[in-house]
Amino acid sequence: MSTPSTAFLDELHALTERRRAAFVPLTSAYPGADEPSRELVRAAAKVGEGAVLDLAHAIHAHPEEAFREVRSVAAIADLLRAHGVPASVGTHGLSTALRAGLTAQGPDDGAARSDAGPTIAILAEYDALPGVGHACGHHLIAGAATGAFLALHRAVADGLELPGRVLLLGTPAEEGSSGKEILARNGFFAGVDAAIMVHPFGFDVVDHPFLGRRQLRVTYHGVAAHASASPFMGRNALDAVALNYQAVAMLRQHIPPSDRVHGVILEGGARPSVVPERATVEYYVRSASPATLKDLSERLADIAQGAALATDTTAELVWDAAPFTLPVRTNSPLAERWAVHQAGRGRTVLAGGVVPEILAASTDFGNVSVRLPGIHPMIAVSDPDVALHTREFAEVAGGPRGDAAAIDGAVGLALTALDYLSDPALRAAVRKDFEDAGGVLDVEGYFS
Repeated sequence: MSTPSTAFLDELHALTERRRAAFVPLTSAYPGADEPSRELVRAAAKVGEGAVLDLAHAIHAHPEEAFREVRSVAAIADLLRAHGVPASVGTHGLSTALRAGLTAQGPDDGAARSDAGPTIAILAEYDALPGVGHACGHHLIAGAATGAFLALHRAVADGLELPGRVLLLGTPAEEGSSGKEILARNGFFAGVDAAIMVHPFGFDVVDHPFLGRRQLRVTYHGVAAHASASPFMGRNALDAVALNYQAVAMLRQHIPPSDRVHGVILEGGARPSVVPERATVEYYVRSASPATLKDLSERLADIAQGAALATDTTAELVWDAAPFTLPVRTNSPLAERWAVHQAGRGRTVLAGGVVPEILAASTDFGNVSVRLPGIHPMIAVSDPDVALHTREFAEVAGGPRGDAAAIDGAVGLALTALDYLSDPALRAAVRKDFEDAGGVLDVEGYFS
C-alpha cells in the first residue's frame, strides 16, 4: 500500500504561512469590562489552573462515547460542588447534560430564570471517539469551560460585581450525533442571550468554517431469486446501491468545492447465490450554508429515486436519524473580544480566510449559533499537520500543549463572558451582528 502524497497539504501549509505573515491582528471597537474586573478574573483563573488540568486529564484518561459520558460529567459536577456550586446533571432529555449558574448573588443550579439580566452560556463538550479516545480534544473543551466558570465564581467571591448571569452548560454527544440540537428542542437554551465555547485545533483561528451536515440512509427493496437458475425473476437491490454510489461519485464533479458527500454500504445481501432483495447505503451530506445544504439534499434524493427507477426496485429514504447540524455562524463582535484576550495570552488569533477553508468539518454548535449569537473559536494544541480524529492528535492534546490550551481557553472564555455582561454597547453590537446575518433560523422546520 502506498502512502498518500502530502503535496496538496504542503501547498495549503505554504499558503497559510503567506497569509499569516500578512495578517493584521484583530482588535475590538468595544472596551468590555474595566481592567480591575478583568484582573480579578485573571487572578482567579490562575488560582484554579491545577483543578482545570486535573479535570481535563481525568476525562482524557477515561474516554466515553456519545450519550455515555457518565464518568466525565460526574467529574465536572464533583468539581463544581467542591467549590460550592450546585450542578444539575441529567436535564432536558439527556442523562449526561449538565447545568450550573452564577450571578452577583452567587451560584445556582442553572435552572431557567428571567430575573437575572443578560445571560451568557459557556458550553462544555466531553464525549470521545470510538477507538481513538479524545482525538478531537473534548476533554480540553470541558476543562476550559469549567475553568472559566469557576474563575468567574471565585472572582465574584473576591468582590467582582457580575452584571448578569453566566451559565455553564454541559452538552453531550457532539461526535456522530447532535446533542445540542436535542437539548435545544427541549428548551435547554431558553433565556440564553449568547453562547461561547472553544475547540482544540492546529491553529488559533476565530472564524474557521464548519459545514452543515445531514445523514441520509437509503434502503433499496427488490425481489429475491436464485442468482443462477432464475435471475430474471429477481430485482437486485445491490445493483441499486451500486448505481446510487456511482451516481453520487459522478455528482461530485458538479457541486461547489465546499460541498462534501461521503458514504458507506451497510448492507448488500447474504450470499452470491441469491439476488439481494435488500441493500443499504448511508451518506454524510455537508455544505457551507443552510441553503446549499438544502440544494445538495435534494440532489441526493433525486439520485436515490433514479437508481430505484433504473433497477425496478423501491427506495426508502431516512434523513437525519440523528438531528442534522447547520454551519456555524460566527458573531464578529464576540470573536474580536476573544482575539483580544488571547493576544494577552501570547496567541495571535487568525480571522476567517487565513487558514484554507477546505480544511472543514461539522459541529452541532452551528445549530446553537443560528438560534442565538455565539462563537466557536479554535485554539492551537498541535502542529498544523496533525489532523483531528487521529491518535496523534489525542496524544498531543493530552500533553503540555493541550494543558496550555485549556488554561488559555479558560481565561479567554471567562473574560469574553465578562465583557459581554459588562458592556451594553458590546451587547447591542452582538445582537445587531446576529440580526444582520439572518437572525433566528427555524432550525427544526428548515428541511420540512
